[in-house]
Amino acid sequence: MSSLTVRAHGPAGAPDVWEAYADPQRWPEWAPHIRRVEAIGRLRPGLEGQVWSIVPAPVSFEVTDVDAKRRRWSWLAAFGPVRMRFDHGVDELDTGSGTWLTMHGPLPLLMIYAPLARLALRRLVRVPVAAASQ
Repeated sequence: MSSLTVRAHGPAGAPDVWEAYADPQRWPEWAPHIRRVEAIGRLRPGLEGQVWSIVPAPVSFEVTDVDAKRRRWSWLAAFGPVRMRFDHGVDELDTGSGTWLTMHGPLPLLMIYAPLARLALRRLVRVPVAAASQ
């Protein structure tokens, strides 16, 4: 299993960015490769659901860890026999926020997914997502 980290910085405030993560129903607002999410409730350990993305079948997921005070969370995703782990974080900066994603999985998949993840993170920190959805 390999690991790869992508990062983005932008003007959106860290609380707004965290809120866009904490509500899975909002993921399609900033992640253009996510069409919809089926999950009940906010991020919490044990939250399970499915993500419909650019692949025809849904990807199943389970949130494994959430630290809302530190704005960190992790989840496992499964697509057929493929398993990947994603660790996310949001940091407050003087000029907005920074967010990062460390992906763990087969290196070829990480290389394919990294540009999509980078685009999503850039969108996440560029617009005050919470205000944009109201």
